[in-house]
Amino acid sequence: MTELRRGPVVPQVASLLRQRIHRGDWRPGDRLPNEVQLAAEFGVGRSSVREAVRLLAQDGLLDVRHGSGTFVAAGTAGTSDVRRLVRRARVLEVYEVRRALEVEAARLAAQRVRPEDIERLRADLRKRQDERGGDPAVFVDADLAFHRAVVELSGNALLLSLFTAAEPVLRQILTDLVRHETQLPDSSAAHADLLDALERGDPDAAVAATVANLDPVLRGLGSALA
Repeated sequence: MTELRRGPVVPQVASLLRQRIHRGDWRPGDRLPNEVQLAAEFGVGRSSVREAVRLLAQDGLLDVRHGSGTFVAAGTAGTSDVRRLVRRARVLEVYEVRRALEVEAARLAAQRVRPEDIERLRADLRKRQDERGGDPAVFVDADLAFHRAVVELSGNALLLSLFTAAEPVLRQILTDLVRHETQLPDSSAAHADLLDALERGDPDAAVAATVANLDPVLRGLGSALA
């Protein structure tokens, strides 16, 4: 049985399924094991498997045929490029929302953070840095864990709810971007600046670091779509 990490289950199941497809465990046209088998393999409920399959079907990776099963979608390189463009469009919209909520979350977190919170953030950031250059899905999980921690420290339940709603889409598409795009900017310095601003309790600097982190990717996505 595959052991999942702590946190939302559905994105992790979707990520594992995506990894197995990209790795070639299932080829285009292959039928996946049924929900019961996958649920047993991942140690989750059937509803979590069903939702993860739905997400991958939306991205064009799976083809759900009612009465027959779930199959790896067949497609040419051209259709794959189109799907990637669609995913970029989705993440651009999500990034616009993400920027707005994370800027405000960083401002609030700088005012409310405690010394013990800084130690947790430092550990999260260290894990993010350790995963750079490794498995894209693991790196994205570590990156989002750091950002989620900042949003949690804002103390604003609505901001956290919005981030939680956007997180599955971000996880899916950022993993794809990290895996396939070679020109993504390195935002390590901006992450370190954000941690430093929070430790100093400086809201303006926290906002500036968040903007420096997110805006280059946002501009890059906009240019790619243009």
